[in-house]
Amino acid sequence: MIRINLLPHREMRRERRKKDFVGLAVLTATGALGLAFLVGVGINRQIATQSERNTFIEAENKKLDEQIKEIASLRQEIDALKARQQAVENLQSDRTLPVHLLDELVKQTPEGIFLKTIKQEEKKVLLTGYAQSNERVSELLRNLSTLSAWTERPELIEIKSVQVGQANSKDARTIFEFQLNTLVRGPAVPDPKAPAAVKKTADSSAIKNVVDNTSQKVTQAAGAVVKKASEEAK
Repeated sequence: MIRINLLPHREMRRERRKKDFVGLAVLTATGALGLAFLVGVGINRQIATQSERNTFIEAENKKLDEQIKEIASLRQEIDALKARQQAVENLQSDRTLPVHLLDELVKQTPEGIFLKTIKQEEKKVLLTGYAQSNERVSELLRNLSTLSAWTERPELIEIKSVQVGQANSKDARTIFEFQLNTLVRGPAVPDPKAPAAVKKTADSSAIKNVVDNTSQKVTQAAGAVVKKASEEAK
């Protein structure tokens, strides 16, 4: 006996497949939305964490900037102190220079020379006077160049003959008017001043150590900030 199924089984199968497809699509869309939500939450957390790191780094950078400004101000103060110290030393060394210079000119000026003016501008001294002969002027130049501990590099600027007294009288004489300049130098520093030099070196070393220590602390702080940021990033 032959059995024939007269029910619309094809339409039922088509409807079942359609329902399955709709359910699968809804499930896929729901999963996609959930995954997108989770990804968004993770990204927001990473953004918040990175913002905190950036805020921390900016705060540490501000601290480092302040420390760098302090170091710059320390360097300026050190330079100012060095300039003052140098000025005081120059005044101290130049205080007795005129006395030594006049004493040296008295010793090195040969007989037959009369100094008319002595003018000093910093380390340069201008001498004008009269001499009985050219040889006297040459001897003065030689003494100032080789025998004096306070003068060096003398240079003759001008020498000319002048008439003294009336031309036809018995007292008429010819002398030489000269003008020369020389440089002033200080003597070699004696041994008793060595402790002062050592003290000056020690003071400079102490100041340098303070600046170096401060710079080292700033470098260490910057390294710690970078290291911490790297650890947090990992």
